[in-house]
Amino acid sequence: MTAPSTFGLSSEARNLHWLLTNLVEEVPGIQSVAVVSSDGLLLLSSDAGRNQEARQSQGASRTGPRGSSADLATIVSGIGSLTIGAAKLMGSGAVKHTMVAMDEGSLFVMSISDGSLLGVHGSAECDMSVVAYHMALFVGRAGHVLTPELRSELRKSLESGPAGSPQGAAR
Repeated sequence: MTAPSTFGLSSEARNLHWLLTNLVEEVPGIQSVAVVSSDGLLLLSSDAGRNQEARQSQGASRTGPRGSSADLATIVSGIGSLTIGAAKLMGSGAVKHTMVAMDEGSLFVMSISDGSLLGVHGSAECDMSVVAYHMALFVGRAGHVLTPELRSELRKSLESGPAGSPQGAAR
């Protein structure tokens, strides 16, 4: 994983980047991580290079997300919405976490705060209990600082490229 540039960000934003980097580097089998806002926007990602590709393809004639983190953000948002709707229909309260086990990997989605979600794509070899434990640690540490102001700052940092220049301008 290549650490995204945190130059010019607030200490809270830098701390969240640090927490996300630690999650990816300390837990074997994690392939991609995305933090998604309640309205489905990618706020924080483990894959800065793919985010760059996703921003560049937004101006192209292609439709849909591009890059592993953008794809993961879309999937996490959709699964979050689906499970929240299911919980409402069943009268079962708030959704805390969701896990999807597949032949070649796993997908984990955990609520952070105010509808924000943490999504993790793990390899087939990852230990699901270890991933879930570390996700819970991340949520516990990040949930109280993920304010509307910080979400806005994180979103703006993803929309701007290196040295703060907006991506996709005049291509």
